[in-house]
Amino acid sequence: MARNGSGPEVLLVHGGAGPRATWGAIAPLADRWTLAYVHRRGCPPSPPPQQRQDFEVDARDLAPLLVRRPHVVAHSYGALGTLIAAAAAPDGVRSLTLIEPPLNRLLPDDPEVARLERIGDAVLTHGMDTDPTELREFLRLAGAPVGDGPLPAEVIAGVRRAHGARPTSEARPRLKAIRDAGVPVLVVSGGHAAALERICDALAEALGGRRSVHPGSGHFVAAAPGFAGQLESFLRRSVP
Repeated sequence: MARNGSGPEVLLVHGGAGPRATWGAIAPLADRWTLAYVHRRGCPPSPPPQQRQDFEVDARDLAPLLVRRPHVVAHSYGALGTLIAAAAAPDGVRSLTLIEPPLNRLLPDDPEVARLERIGDAVLTHGMDTDPTELREFLRLAGAPVGDGPLPAEVIAGVRRAHGARPTSEARPRLKAIRDAGVPVLVVSGGHAAALERICDALAEALGGRRSVHPGSGHFVAAAPGFAGQLESFLRRSVP
């Protein structure tokens, strides 16, 4: 893990993309906060996963990092392990910011959410062998730079890195434990996919948290206009 800046610690947990792509736009916050960049397994310099990317393993890796009681900001797949770790030790989390986590199970009767879950799990299970139309649909939702031509090399590398990961449909974080502990929560989305908006609405309700939408950068919401200011305002309200 790399740290930069001074002030209260903000633990940043990336999803499928690495820390630089996920959090680069909020680097100026290091003038007032200590930004602690987690590198999930498979993202150098962290070692590769022993078997597969797994949100339960992520949660175990995150547990010792909560000793300092940081604010935690988590994106996409990284939010699953974050929620599991926070539920196990809610007193170790000063605040929790969740950006478009794939908790599709919150809306089991929503057909658009069910489709999102199905194609997302298909990509994790089959990788580059996923149906090409569904693969491109998922990649666009995930913020990958995908046009009509051949997939860029870095996108292919990302798909291969995620191939075999534990499906998001298996995640069962204990949301009630977080809510009952009174952890301040902010749930954020990018306004680019109706299914993700409804998931984030449901998650904010389940956690008793605040809700914020920042269009302009797709799934990489941390780069969207207004996000950094909204995050810092939330962090300040959550101190001590």
